[in-house]
Amino acid sequence: MRLFCGYLLGLRRHSALHLAVTGRRGVCSAAMKLVQFCRHADGSGVRVGVEQAGGQGVIDLKAFDPSMPTTMREFLETGEKGMECAQRALSSGQCVVARSELKLLSPITAPEKVVCVGMNYRDHCLEQNAPIPAEPIIFSKFPSAITGPYDDIVLPDESQEVDWEVELAFVIGRKGKHIKEEDALSHVAGFTVANDVSARDWQMKRNGKQWLLGKTFDTFCPLGPALVTTGSVKDVHKLGIRCLVNGAMVQESNTEQMIFRTEKLVAWVSQFVTLVPGDVFLTGTPPGVGVFRKPPVFLKKGDVVECQIDEIGAIRNTLV
Repeated sequence: MRLFCGYLLGLRRHSALHLAVTGRRGVCSAAMKLVQFCRHADGSGVRVGVEQAGGQGVIDLKAFDPSMPTTMREFLETGEKGMECAQRALSSGQCVVARSELKLLSPITAPEKVVCVGMNYRDHCLEQNAPIPAEPIIFSKFPSAITGPYDDIVLPDESQEVDWEVELAFVIGRKGKHIKEEDALSHVAGFTVANDVSARDWQMKRNGKQWLLGKTFDTFCPLGPALVTTGSVKDVHKLGIRCLVNGAMVQESNTEQMIFRTEKLVAWVSQFVTLVPGDVFLTGTPPGVGVFRKPPVFLKKGDVVECQIDEIGAIRNTLV
């Protein structure tokens, strides 16, 4: 009788999980923080984990279920199966790795695409006396620019004008092309914090004023600390967003200032390219960047940049 009741309870939980995961609100409507990490000691390589509440520890999904892959991109490719496994693991409280025993990596590495959006905050347009764009301004970074939430940012010898840009990022969790706005969130796995580090001399003065090279030096895309599932955030377009340099506030705004929101960006970009699990979108920055200060201010070795978004998290990187 006890076994039969246990079976019914498990079946009920599975049904609830299925309904949560397949909801149109996002790839996973359950509240979770997914991470990539490596252990300090055992050299087991990259793992995918889910954070326990209150940051107590991280559950190693590969240890919990050996069928799970070891990278976030592969995990997202498993779709519903992976999200259900993460929920079961979180409920179990098993296979926990203490925070002191691990290093958090970028929540996504080696994506197929890093899609960036320029001039996407009303207040950022106002600070440079620029018109509000009529359609999204899309550019990109190379995936090799991605680095971890607490890793160093390397100042390149080739630039003297390196700047900060706190940004809300989201990650695609389900493949799609020509996605409708009303369906867009069902293709989004979750949100994270980004710093769109920018070499303004290369962005604005050189390379024919094409933005790519100024945006894509190695380590110019810190991401993290976690991939916060869509179900964890009440309204991603009403979140405080801030950047601090050496503890001083340099950017402070709200994601409600975004001109083109998550749904619009997914629909717009998917007209041109097929979106696949792991693709990263950086959604633009608010006012307060260094290049538009009077006089302009740029980063130097030893500076510490902290990017914060309410309900999503904070990343902290030192310039070296």
